[in-house]
Amino acid sequence: MKLKTLSKLGMALGLGFMLAACSESDSTKNEDSKDVNLAYVEWDTEIASTNVVGQVLEDLGYDVTLTPLDNAIMWEAVSKGEADGMVAAWLPHTHGTQYEKYKKDLDELGENLAGAKIGLVVPSYMDVNSIEDLTNEADHTITGIEPGAGITAATEKAQEEYDNLADWNLLTSSSGAMTTALSKAIKNKEEIIVTGWSPHWKFAKYDLKYLDDPKGVYGGEETINTFVRKGLKEDQPDVYSVLDNFHWTSEDLEAVMLDILNGDDPKDAAKEWIKNNPDKVAEWTKDVKEQ
Repeated sequence: MKLKTLSKLGMALGLGFMLAACSESDSTKNEDSKDVNLAYVEWDTEIASTNVVGQVLEDLGYDVTLTPLDNAIMWEAVSKGEADGMVAAWLPHTHGTQYEKYKKDLDELGENLAGAKIGLVVPSYMDVNSIEDLTNEADHTITGIEPGAGITAATEKAQEEYDNLADWNLLTSSSGAMTTALSKAIKNKEEIIVTGWSPHWKFAKYDLKYLDDPKGVYGGEETINTFVRKGLKEDQPDVYSVLDNFHWTSEDLEAVMLDILNGDDPKDAAKEWIKNNPDKVAEWTKDVKEQ
């Protein structure tokens, strides 16, 4: 079986593809089906985690498609059964709006990683420690990621809550563009404020710090959670079991992210991690029937 990763899709095209590609399979999928579609957001964390889970399922004989989607469309696709599941839900804050909107139409399998966090991040050489300390740093600019991301919405709220950010510019682009800008600024010892989250390879590569958030706009500790479509447990119990058992640590995730950062294809990085962590993979697959 072959794991397939689709090229990045726009919001409208993404949903259209899912509707067209999955309408027939949804009506015919049964326990014998080997087709699995996992949705994810194209963040470094979710590229890594989804490739690992997808590779585990491929190794069990499934034909796995990994579909990158806008955050809101990812939730909608799983809730409508257009994707089988996702391991990319940040709760309770980052994806809280989507969770409230779609939770009744999803099966919630719980956290797959604890200790996640979001907030504003700066290089440690900058002489600011709190959002309230910000005055005119980095030309009054926060370097962000995608407009539809939960951390973008939280930062827009921070601009409303913190008077000193009222006239600041939130520059939205992509997670890749954000890390490129961060790397360039650090190389030149320049000021930069980015929307950040952990686990992420940037904390292993650079000396960074979160700015204190005394108003609690970004919330506290988060978890990354797994959700699947209604009916997956009955249709594909082994796939459901693997996704339900999937749980790992920030160190596990960052190891895969660093391999990808260093040039490995995400699929190859996933294979390497799986090879080096047979005990954890065995826990995820312990309830799978003999293939």
